[in-house]
Amino acid sequence: MAQPITDYAAFFAGAKQAVEELEQLRQQERQLEETEKQLEKTLKTKQQTIADTISQTVKQRSDEISKSYDIEIGKTQDRLKKAKSKREKAKTQGIKERIAENTQELLKENEEWKGRIKNLFRANHVPKFCTSKLYYSLYFTRGLKETLIMLAALLIFFLAIPCGIYFLIPARKTWYLIGIYVGVIGIFGGIYVKIGNSTKIKYMDVLKEGRNIHDRIRANKKQIKAIAKAIRKDKNDTIYNLQKFDDEIAQLDQDLAQTNKKKKDALNTFESVTKTILSDEIMGNNRAELEKLETELSDTAAQLKSTQNAVKEKALYITDHFEVYVGKEFVTMDRLEALEKIIAEGAAGNISEAITVFKSREYER
Repeated sequence: MAQPITDYAAFFAGAKQAVEELEQLRQQERQLEETEKQLEKTLKTKQQTIADTISQTVKQRSDEISKSYDIEIGKTQDRLKKAKSKREKAKTQGIKERIAENTQELLKENEEWKGRIKNLFRANHVPKFCTSKLYYSLYFTRGLKETLIMLAALLIFFLAIPCGIYFLIPARKTWYLIGIYVGVIGIFGGIYVKIGNSTKIKYMDVLKEGRNIHDRIRANKKQIKAIAKAIRKDKNDTIYNLQKFDDEIAQLDQDLAQTNKKKKDALNTFESVTKTILSDEIMGNNRAELEKLETELSDTAAQLKSTQNAVKEKALYITDHFEVYVGKEFVTMDRLEALEKIIAEGAAGNISEAITVFKSREYER
């Protein structure tokens, strides 16, 4: 219970001391709060640095393991690729040799036919151009290929050339085109008929014999293509002596599979065992510093809590012993000194009067 004040000097001395002590406690509280905040930030930064170091180290080690195995896998893949390429070349060479072996009689026969037609035409003084494929396509047309050659010749001489000449003329008229066609047909048609008459009439028997020889050569070529196609489609590789390549490829495939398995096992072991060891080592290297920061933070938090309790108790003490007399607005060092001076000067006989005098003086200002 509040008691009447008999000693104002002692009252104001106690109040000022309590206010000063409260201010010191609050200053200490602010310093501890700042220290706690800084320690929390430092601890969090350190923990994040450790976590980043662990993450980077684990990733680096994992990447190094993968890279080491990938280098060996790459080497094996290159050897496997080369072995398959050698096998393919050997098979291709074997196919060529097989085709050559199976078609050598037909090729030889065609060479003999070519020599025979050359000798036949030379002996009968037939112009050399009459042995060509173009001549027989134009004058003794037989088969799809020669028919296409004939059609191509007709299109060139009786469509492309006349139209080309017509479009080169600046002032084009319909009768120009008709005239061009008549001229082209006369020229090329005449040349065609003249060549045909001069050769067929004079050398018909020889030309017919040449036709038969050309047909035989064409038949042999067709048979050669059929043989080559059948050989290329044949899936049986055993006749090409590829076993040594197949053995090498099989061994390399096995090596590749084993290396891939070892890589997988190494990465699994790293994830399940080595990763934990690395993390523990890094944490161990930094444990002392972490524990020091945690201890400092814990001590600071305890000091802060104690100081906060002291501030609370001191504030309540001031409320109970001084604020009830002067009011909250006058519980400051400056105003307490002002009230004390007013009473000491005799301007007021008690605190209430001192407060009235203080306010009046403030109003007058």
